[in-house]
Amino acid sequence: MKGVQFLVAFVLLALASKLVSASDPSPLQDFCVAINDTKDGVFVNGKFCKDPKLATAEDFFLPGLNIPGNTSNQVGSMVTPANVQQIPGLNTLGISLVRIDYAPYGGLNPPHTHPRATEILVVVEGTLSVGFVTSNTDNCLFTKVLYPGDVFVFPEGMIHFQFNIGSTNAVAFAALSSQNPGVITIANAVFGSDPAINPDVLAKAFQLDQNIVKQLQSRFWWDNN
Repeated sequence: MKGVQFLVAFVLLALASKLVSASDPSPLQDFCVAINDTKDGVFVNGKFCKDPKLATAEDFFLPGLNIPGNTSNQVGSMVTPANVQQIPGLNTLGISLVRIDYAPYGGLNPPHTHPRATEILVVVEGTLSVGFVTSNTDNCLFTKVLYPGDVFVFPEGMIHFQFNIGSTNAVAFAALSSQNPGVITIANAVFGSDPAINPDVLAKAFQLDQNIVKQLQSRFWWDNN
């Protein structure tokens, strides 16, 4: 009887291990250029695909990442994306890119998370303080000061940030392991949701006076809408 139980447990463990290591199947075509016209398209991974015979080099091309982003805003940074929305040929390829510009003396890419991607960032100009926080209950902060040529990785789903601690402009490029990684900026999502989250909820969650919560909500809601 014990032998049967051991065999059943072994089989279940083997099946579980196989499921855990499963991944998306490899593409069965060279590419799947995204289109908005659904008339002749095939729906694949959130986008319709054009006939491969109609694809051109322009479907895989995006100019302009050499142009600095405008950092004249409240946080002093600008993210210029190069994902499937800008490059239709990225559809199904599982990768994208961003350029991030930071103003001197405190330009910030605020704490945020990418729900669908790991990010690897390389600093091109300036000095950045970067970091990410692990999940509950540890909430461990991994942080590092980066200089030109330095690389840092932000694991998928982790809240992370970059902060310009230098006196000059800073520039970084980051690759993400999704054609459309998504982004949730924590402050905007919590205080700028539409409709607004009940102030009682946020006051208790952040241990703040309700008037402060309402003030934050009014500010972020205005910014987001």
